[in-house]
Amino acid sequence: MQRSFTDQLNRTITINYPPKRIISLVPSQTELLFELGLDKEVIGITKFCIHPEKQFKEKTKIGGTKKLNMELIRSLKPDLIIGNKEENERGQIEALMAEFPVWMSDIYDLEGAKRTITEIGALVDREPESAYLNHLITAGFNDLQTLALQNGLDKSVAYLIWKGPYLFAGRNTFINQMLAMNGLNNVVKENRYPEMDLETLAALNPDLVFLSSEPYPFKEKHLEEISLALPNAKVMLVDGEMFSWYGSRLVKAVEYLFHLQKELY
Repeated sequence: MQRSFTDQLNRTITINYPPKRIISLVPSQTELLFELGLDKEVIGITKFCIHPEKQFKEKTKIGGTKKLNMELIRSLKPDLIIGNKEENERGQIEALMAEFPVWMSDIYDLEGAKRTITEIGALVDREPESAYLNHLITAGFNDLQTLALQNGLDKSVAYLIWKGPYLFAGRNTFINQMLAMNGLNNVVKENRYPEMDLETLAALNPDLVFLSSEPYPFKEKHLEEISLALPNAKVMLVDGEMFSWYGSRLVKAVEYLFHLQKELY
């Protein structure tokens, strides 16, 4: 049968329900689909959709999140494509929208992430599974906030996502809320992902500087460089998936952030 759904760009799509040939264009949403119990229904993923490992090895790769192989996607004849406003390139998405049902998410905070899990669960006929995931996520993040308050965790932080130039996670980002919910105050006041040199950052005097593992793969060798420029800050490598993946990985993020909080008390 056919059913209509409204995506987070306020577009209505009509699909054959439940969908049997799904292409996912975003790593965190790909992982969510498998966590909800889909497998054979997912026929195409990006080269960055590395979780779960088994499915990553088995599934057809349709390019990167911002550089899709359009002809390969067309050849797979999907009955549903799932993307994200920030992760995917607008021109390619609009081209796909002209040919296929494309459902888009647009996420800036934890409530938006949970809403997306609910809506994708409905989209793929996995509503009980999505409700259970949201239950775990809600309970976990409530506990994290409580722990941060109980332990008086209140530190300033800069979250670095790119080098050459240096780019930071600013306000109006999912990362910013992940920081705030764990007693960490972002020193970057600009929206989205502003560029900033280390001299300017040093003037903001953050207690902490987090070097994310993605999208730029910061490593141990970068710690010394940043530490020299900010001698008063504690510079740390952090797992970017735990701060920026907004699907089922949020369940794993709770444990990771719990241990991070303990390290920062």
